[in-house]
Amino acid sequence: MRYTQLGRTGLKVSRLVLGTMNFGPQTDETASHGIMDAALDAGINFFDTANVYGWGENKGRTEKIIGNWFAKSAAHRDKVVLATKVYGNMAADGDAWPNHDKLSALNIRRAVDASLKRLQTDHIDVYQFHHVDRRTPFEEIWQAIDVLVQQGKILYVGSSNFPGYKIAQANEIAARRGGTIGLVSEQCLYNLAERRAEMEVIPAAEEYGLGVIPWSPLHGGLLGGVIKKEVEGGRRASGRAADSLANTTIRAQIQAYEDLLDKHGVEPGEAALAWLLTRPGVTGPIVGPRTAEQLESAIRAVELELSDELLSGLDEIFPGPGPSPEAFAW
Repeated sequence: MRYTQLGRTGLKVSRLVLGTMNFGPQTDETASHGIMDAALDAGINFFDTANVYGWGENKGRTEKIIGNWFAKSAAHRDKVVLATKVYGNMAADGDAWPNHDKLSALNIRRAVDASLKRLQTDHIDVYQFHHVDRRTPFEEIWQAIDVLVQQGKILYVGSSNFPGYKIAQANEIAARRGGTIGLVSEQCLYNLAERRAEMEVIPAAEEYGLGVIPWSPLHGGLLGGVIKKEVEGGRRASGRAADSLANTTIRAQIQAYEDLLDKHGVEPGEAALAWLLTRPGVTGPIVGPRTAEQLESAIRAVELELSDELLSGLDEIFPGPGPSPEAFAW
């Protein structure tokens, strides 16, 4: 495994991030523990979750699965850089009581304590805002965070799904207040098929020293060889990938992508991850394996070197917006 610093911090993290969103809804606890064991054995030390994972009446279930794994061995928690998130409505019926969601100081305090209990740990390494809270000022948010840092409950703070201007706003206010280093990471939707983050989010993250953590690196499976799987195994795409392939233009684009990788003898899913690892500012993509085999494929991507010819071919199939601000200014 390879490692890098998380943004401008001294924290060393693996170039793959283990995403746990499937733990509970699609992968039972025993299998989830097996995946975490395998990830740690492979050198992955950065685990990502969120308080809402488990979804519906099972919100919090994923954090509990991770907490039970930590309880098996003190070495587990000692080796893992743990990231979770706050923002979502934690009510099982979806009808939150006032102040039981978003980023008020009251909910941040409540949510941290609840996550710590489920995770069976005394601190969270990277506490991430899952979404922008348009009604809570950052002065209030940072005040709440400062208290939690002083209490030793959290160490660093990151954002998720923030636009570039909110990254700037958050860190400028943090700098004016003093005493906090502000946001150190941004978790955003970014992959070969979805490159809009290059317009504003990634430039802002680079300017303010945030590590970029792409989620959905295979774009809901679309970049994982879906057409090849249909042809060879009769396995039809589902969800976002199926919806995308219904568009003939997108299907032709994905066919060209799979043909290019077949020519170079590279597996599509591994190439999509390896491409992200070449992108400026990217710390590491989040991989959310449902099985141990999917994890093994993701790990191979870290060692995969993409030739200049292949990188150019990928840019031709999935052209990015271009440098900012030229991409939208003229």
